[in-house]
Amino acid sequence: MITKVFLSSLQTIIFMRKLLLSLAAGCFFLVGRAQDNPLWMRYPAISPDGQTILFSYKGDIYKVAATGGTALPLTISEAYEFSPVWSHDGKSIAFASDRYGNFDVFVMPATGGEARRLTFHSAGEVPSSFSADDKTVIFSTHRQDLATNAQFPITLMSELYSVPVAGGKVSLVLPVPALEATVSPRGTIMQVTVLFMAQPS
Repeated sequence: MITKVFLSSLQTIIFMRKLLLSLAAGCFFLVGRAQDNPLWMRYPAISPDGQTILFSYKGDIYKVAATGGTALPLTISEAYEFSPVWSHDGKSIAFASDRYGNFDVFVMPATGGEARRLTFHSAGEVPSSFSADDKTVIFSTHRQDLATNAQFPITLMSELYSVPVAGGKVSLVLPVPALEATVSPRGTIMQVTVLFMAQPS
């Protein structure tokens, strides 16, 4: 009886080892295949001239020709960077990065180089467009409104702000809950997602 239990336990251990080795081999195969065919590229943004695409991949910003080819990293860091936005002249990009713990707006040359931090608030900030003259970046965030405000800030109630590309004071653009504003080169707002909550009855 003891011999049967011992053999049964030994067979179970051998089976479990084979199963774990098979699962590990399958995981390595999938990881290797995923590197060859990355499918988690996000936040695409096409350049104003239609020649280049920016996207976020594994927390960094990359650019690639619109016709295809090898993608080149514009940012490489331990931070998570996403939501790239082109300036209208195609010379600069803005993006969100958590290099300092929370998501702030950064700007850098579209050809690569040093990224400059534009916002310093503790709330997460995500850029959506440049102004028509490319002198400011429009972004959404939930900053601290007065407690008496009917739209007391929560993460679901982002508002639109702007910050100068050269750095400086942040300004409120739209005092109602909104995000994802897009501004045309002529200065008209092309798209805004306005958020609202139903009033209790």
